[in-house]
Amino acid sequence: MSLIGRPPLEMDMERTFVMLKPSCVERRIMGEVIARFERKGFNIVSMKLIKMSRQQAEELYSAHRGKHFYDGLVAAVTGKPVLVLVLEGRGAVEVVRRMIGATDPIKAEPGTIRGDYGSDITDNIVHASDSKESYEREYRLFFSDQELVS
Repeated sequence: MSLIGRPPLEMDMERTFVMLKPSCVERRIMGEVIARFERKGFNIVSMKLIKMSRQQAEELYSAHRGKHFYDGLVAAVTGKPVLVLVLEGRGAVEVVRRMIGATDPIKAEPGTIRGDYGSDITDNIVHASDSKESYEREYRLFFSDQELVS
């Protein structure tokens, strides 16, 4: 296979935002989830344990405002410990989304994070950006650019 005309691998490098939800923190499986991302080759660019404010939760899930599950989603993460991360790696947004699995853990494939650890559709272990644009909006809710370490 020829690599002529193919951009360098660095061109495929991108970042994504990930949040380990309260159930992940409470069940003490954060290390297992993080280990999966690291074994896949992602670098942790920044990470912190926080209690999410209502304002942050509403902004994080703003795409779902007006939907029947929005209030429950906001309530599930507000005021409880969550671990927020920025991961960096090749095709980060797409690969992480595939690793976490379907939103509903019952429908998530075995071997995905939600498929292996999730049971509740609202607090389904993990949130991850679904696009580069979402990443740009989401990480800024929790991190300054100075906190991102390559």
